[in-house]
Amino acid sequence: MTRPTTLYSTYAEVIETALAELVGEGVLPAGTSFANVTLEPPRDAAHGDLATNAAMVLAKPAGLNPRALAEAITAKLGQHPGITSAEIAGPGFINLRLAPAAWLHELGAIATLGGAYGRSQMGEGRVVNVEYVSANPTGPMHMGHCRGAVVGDALAGLLEFAGHKVIREYYVNDAGAQVDVLARSVHLRYREALGEAITIPEGLYPGEYLKPVGEALAAEFGDKYVAAPEADWLILFRTRAVAAMMDMIRADLATLGIQHDLFSSEAELQASGKVDAAEQWLRDHDLIYDGVLEAPKGKAPPEDWEPVSLPLFRSTKFGDDQDRPIKKSSGAWTYFGADLAYHFQKAQTADALVDIWGADHAGTVKRIKAAVAALTSADGASPKPFEVKLVQMVQLMKGGQPFKMSKRAGNFVTLADVVEMVGKDVVRFTMLTRKPDAQMDFDFDKVVEASKDNPVFYVQYAHARIRSTLRKAAEAGFAPSDAALDKLGAEELALVARAAQFPREIEAAARAREPHRIAFYLYDLAADLHSYWNLGNERPDKRFIVEQDAALTGARLFLGQAIGQVIANGLAVLGVEAVESM
Repeated sequence: MTRPTTLYSTYAEVIETALAELVGEGVLPAGTSFANVTLEPPRDAAHGDLATNAAMVLAKPAGLNPRALAEAITAKLGQHPGITSAEIAGPGFINLRLAPAAWLHELGAIATLGGAYGRSQMGEGRVVNVEYVSANPTGPMHMGHCRGAVVGDALAGLLEFAGHKVIREYYVNDAGAQVDVLARSVHLRYREALGEAITIPEGLYPGEYLKPVGEALAAEFGDKYVAAPEADWLILFRTRAVAAMMDMIRADLATLGIQHDLFSSEAELQASGKVDAAEQWLRDHDLIYDGVLEAPKGKAPPEDWEPVSLPLFRSTKFGDDQDRPIKKSSGAWTYFGADLAYHFQKAQTADALVDIWGADHAGTVKRIKAAVAALTSADGASPKPFEVKLVQMVQLMKGGQPFKMSKRAGNFVTLADVVEMVGKDVVRFTMLTRKPDAQMDFDFDKVVEASKDNPVFYVQYAHARIRSTLRKAAEAGFAPSDAALDKLGAEELALVARAAQFPREIEAAARAREPHRIAFYLYDLAADLHSYWNLGNERPDKRFIVEQDAALTGARLFLGQAIGQVIANGLAVLGVEAVESM
């Protein structure tokens, strides 16, 4: 598939051609790599339309002063018909100004590509496994899970738009002690369904969401397990409870528009023998050895602590501060041991891995990254790219004060309750308005406020405003047209310049695995659109519809339609609807 040609890719090729000519002329040495050459908008729009660091990054290998090399590059670039000026700034940066025709050509590209504008083949079909949410299957989704769910899902959408194949995975932690606690909690609800008055002791799950599970078991088995020993019913109740919780979790995630491709069970992973196979593979590659676990650092060990020989993973070989046990003294797998095998399994079907974790897991990042590096490189291959994105918690607020809601879950606010209150799009976009590793307040009043201070409203309103204008224009007999785009002036072309950044923002955000960059970009584009709109409030000649000039009106409607398309494309990447009216 050919790569869509957009303004930044076009002028990146122009610069590369100029540099290749300088290589041919001997100004730059043969074999010079252009990989670190960038093309981006200058920080100050007054400096030009585009800026490149070519002279700065290539001067040293060329043995030239950066400004001297910049002069040779600008001499080449100044000959291009789409470039009206190429100026050297500071120690050797090059600022370019483009002819209006370049921006008008990009406007046409947006119209031609439509929903595909900004789509990239950068990923070249490489498979990325994005694991997100992966909450313990012990109850409905709560707001502690929400931010990671949105970040992971938006990242998956972004990577697909940038040309990757994506596996959206949920790791079901159904092999630990917490699912036994769940089974015991369900057994109480089962007895309650049979008429027994129960008291839920501390340590069990009190939420009423477990009542239907107990009722279903009571209907199926009657009083068979009321007085039976735990060993007779624990596995059965655990299996039924986990299945019911996963159905609930899927339903909760669906309210946010989230669907995973794959649900991987920790219990099934261990039962399949894959954890044992991973251990053997690591032993065969001298990455696990039997050794004595060190006493905890920084404090005296417990009085009953004794050195014990355990299978240890050589994580210090990969940057960790100590080797880590994969099994407990009881022979049970440590969480790290099971996680190691799980990532080994994921690496078999993906070219790169991304995990979205809560910030409370920060302490385990180094060791699991060490494990993945080991597992994917032990036979001489380069380690598979693996990143862990940490997501901070969200504090619920209302009117600037911590907000408490009624909790059907027993002790926490559910995701479904919040989505019901403010809507899917508000929740999704709001979760992307700050970097994931920054603390976030979710204020129920602010997220539904119709103001510039509410990014969700501000961006959706920009799209709705454009769609409303197009409808009004159609009623008055006007339609978007590219027949007189040369009537567009500096203010309109500045809007095109912002829109033209979308493809490069997609690629940059995908490389960095940071979908919030697209939310930030959309806010800036919406701000530019609203500012232009406000010009028309003060100057009728700057309105989209100028009744006495049909050609200019057609051109501005064509522009508005293109800006709306870019907003819609960006929102679609984030899983947010581009509304038609507000």
